[in-house]
Amino acid sequence: MPEKVRWSAEQDHRQTGFHPFTSILSSMPHLFEPYHLKDVVLRNRIAVSPMCQYSSENGFPNDWHLVHLGSRAIGGAGLVIVEATAVSPEGRISPSDSGIYLDAHVEPFARISRFLKDHGATPGIQIAHAGRKASAQKPWEGDSHIDASQGGWDTIAPSAIPFGGNLPKVPQEMSLEDIARVQHDFVQAAKRALAAGFEWLELHFAHGYLAHEFYSPHSNHRNDQYGGNFENRIRFIKETFLAVRDVWPDRLPLTARLSVTDWFEGGVTVEESIELIRRLRLSGLDLVDVSQGFNSPDISVIPWGPGFMAPIAQRIRNEAGIATAVGWLITDAKQADAIVRESQADLVMLARELLRDPYWPYHAAVALGVPEAASVLPVQYARAVKAR
Repeated sequence: MPEKVRWSAEQDHRQTGFHPFTSILSSMPHLFEPYHLKDVVLRNRIAVSPMCQYSSENGFPNDWHLVHLGSRAIGGAGLVIVEATAVSPEGRISPSDSGIYLDAHVEPFARISRFLKDHGATPGIQIAHAGRKASAQKPWEGDSHIDASQGGWDTIAPSAIPFGGNLPKVPQEMSLEDIARVQHDFVQAAKRALAAGFEWLELHFAHGYLAHEFYSPHSNHRNDQYGGNFENRIRFIKETFLAVRDVWPDRLPLTARLSVTDWFEGGVTVEESIELIRRLRLSGLDLVDVSQGFNSPDISVIPWGPGFMAPIAQRIRNEAGIATAVGWLITDAKQADAIVRESQADLVMLARELLRDPYWPYHAAVALGVPEAASVLPVQYARAVKAR
């Protein structure tokens, strides 16, 4: 698939004298300022990060997903993103993963997206293929590969290299036909996501799943046009992105989560990722969800600490000239607000903290002294809170 350029901030600047990204930098936003991207307006900069629930049957979302995601919308988040949702049955992490590979999946997801939007949150979804990390048990059941005799399936990957650890299954190296089929699956999943009413699409290019496996020389030992040098290793990501870009409306945000570093020598680097993100931006990427790692079970050098990915997100924001979102150990309201105020990221992604407290946005607004903090809650709750 030939590369094509869909949008460029530099082109906008040359044609109109207005540089959209510069305008972002020149403003002084805070955590509770609305965020505009394309035709979408988030009521604040708090986003619910995709969190696998391992609670589906044949990919179908159910009441658990409605309540889980709906609670975070009622709690005041600006953006709620559905968990990693498989583009094909083989692409599921576990048999209980969310999926959007059937037309019949559309209506159950539409029920969720309608509820999210009706309660003030922008509905988003992340679509994914797990690659060699597929066919695994639920985390609380062992998180190990499932044998075929127990309902597991054969996995695929760029190269026949197992992930290792508790995921020892050797994947089948993908043929060119396999690659084309998976890219078609991403396109069809994006169409179904649109039909289901989602207004924010995130492509999962991170965490050791299929796209990341192509990107990283650690997991990609191919000797054809999809392996070897940087240009070849990013080909799967570029082609998949462009194919989805063709069917996803320009008026709605198209974003990607990317593991920007593998944290070990011989893996993905931040410098490479900045170049990849630059190219994706020129092809129409609207925002990058900055993440890291998980392409090997043997990493011991991750610098865990509060907000440790925020400085990297800021570097990518500045050097790639693109809006960023960032998560990882962001728990405190002042910490989250500072990330936005200091232009480290445009959105703050919360996961575990929102599991602990679905009403974190309200409590953060109170902690930050936001006037009318109760307005982040639905009227059914806000009136009671104000009466205290």
